[in-house]
Amino acid sequence: MFAIIVGLIALMVMAYLGWSILWIAPVAAAIVALLSGMDIYTAFTSDFMSGFASFARDFFPVFLFGAVFGKLMEVTGSARTVASFLSKIVGKERAILGVLLGAAILTYGGVSLFVVVFVMYPLALNLFREANISRKVIPGTIVLGAFTFTMTALPGTAQVQNYIPTQFFNTTMMAAPIMGIVTGLIMAVGGYFYLSYRANKLTKAGEGFTEPGGEEKKEEEEGKDPNVFLSFLPLLAVVISINVMNLEMLSALLIGIVLTFILNIKTFKKFTGAMNDGAKGAVTAVVNTGAAVGFGAVVKNAPAFPAIKEALLNIKGGLTISDALSTQVLAMITGSASGGMNITLNALGSEYYQQALDMGLNPEILHRITALASGASILPHNGALLTVFAITGMTHKDSYKDIFFVGLLIPFIATVVGILMSYVGIV
Repeated sequence: MFAIIVGLIALMVMAYLGWSILWIAPVAAAIVALLSGMDIYTAFTSDFMSGFASFARDFFPVFLFGAVFGKLMEVTGSARTVASFLSKIVGKERAILGVLLGAAILTYGGVSLFVVVFVMYPLALNLFREANISRKVIPGTIVLGAFTFTMTALPGTAQVQNYIPTQFFNTTMMAAPIMGIVTGLIMAVGGYFYLSYRANKLTKAGEGFTEPGGEEKKEEEEGKDPNVFLSFLPLLAVVISINVMNLEMLSALLIGIVLTFILNIKTFKKFTGAMNDGAKGAVTAVVNTGAAVGFGAVVKNAPAFPAIKEALLNIKGGLTISDALSTQVLAMITGSASGGMNITLNALGSEYYQQALDMGLNPEILHRITALASGASILPHNGALLTVFAITGMTHKDSYKDIFFVGLLIPFIATVVGILMSYVGIV
């Protein structure tokens, strides 16, 4: 247990200092292996690399198609057009709200969280540019819109964190609607006001918008934006393909890419560069995230991990508290919301379900609490967080403080509220 704690702290500290996850994840994994009495070579070549390779195998295609789709939306001007449209609706002074709404709509519609990051970043750049808000706030805004209330709280959201509990508690994805809406509002409203405060504070300190890499925005790009309806069409096509036509994610993204090609054929000279840049971005994102997953794989194979899991699963204080803390802590350790949820439910999901039935507790409560707790876990080594930083070009020093508030602290408060609601039978 000491080995796991030391390794986890080392990983978080080094990640926060801005050191590359590509080498700090193996170092932290080696610390866990060494202090646990594991063979370091085997831990790296077998456990670490198995976790790394499995993640790359399962998610690289989505990363690739998502990155290319997002880059094409950017270079064709479609992203800028959508951003301008949202800006006019909410007002350019409410750029944070515009990005938040865009990310929330895509996430609730079933678009992969990683894809949402790829797509929303160019939109966020344009909105924040118009509002002259520091780019440091972009990661927190995307995290709030994609990784919190639309991922875990709102009933019916088409995300895996809302689907997995249905397999263990015999529920539907609309489980505990009142609890989901209330906790979702806590995250959305609380996070929005925090980010608005943060943006105003940075502006008063003289930190406005700066172009990525210190480059100046090219003025000739202005005035060449495509039609707003045509710009929204690829995004709508992806969402409809997944949720109405029930197509696989890759097929839906491919439709979005082809549609972007067709609707912006006049800019075909930019397509090759966009696809190359998107591919490079996908490699960076999947490798960074895979490294964090590899560390989690070593932790899960450490001798002390079964004891830690057993202790978490037998926490006193009630069924919902045990479920919430087990899920949250394991998600923190593994750096994955769905990973922590899977470990908890595979180990005790059936027992939780039976206990709920025996005590007359609606299983929908466990469904929603499990989902909420899984999301309140975004520590510095979180795989999705590393993807956000890789895409936006920000660092932990720049933006993790904001993400801690909107992605961990406020969701934790929402989870506590959900537990309290369960005590009085509000579902």
